[in-house]
Amino acid sequence: MAPEETRITALAAEPYPDGYRLRVNIEITPFQKRPHLEILLKDANDDEIASTSIIEPMSWKIEFTMHVRGDLNNPYTLEARLFYPDGPAAEPQTLKFDVKPPPQKPNSDSA
Repeated sequence: MAPEETRITALAAEPYPDGYRLRVNIEITPFQKRPHLEILLKDANDDEIASTSIIEPMSWKIEFTMHVRGDLNNPYTLEARLFYPDGPAAEPQTLKFDVKPPPQKPNSDSA
């Protein structure tokens, strides 16, 4: 597709069981010219927790891991923006979700 028709078609986030990492999946329309992607992870206070830039991806299916930094502060917002440096830019896609705290480790205090 031409740059003005290139869009994000799917955005998904799945927290890892450890509560500190997030698997992100993005799908975009097939493209003729490789776009750029900017991905932001924000907490409930709208503070940026993590971000990444993907410059000219080779594939239209992208999977990567983001790290959740600091104390958990649900809900989180993942925002993905597809753009071309010289235009055009598509509307950002957003996804809200919660991250569960990691399970407590059993106390290994033996007498």
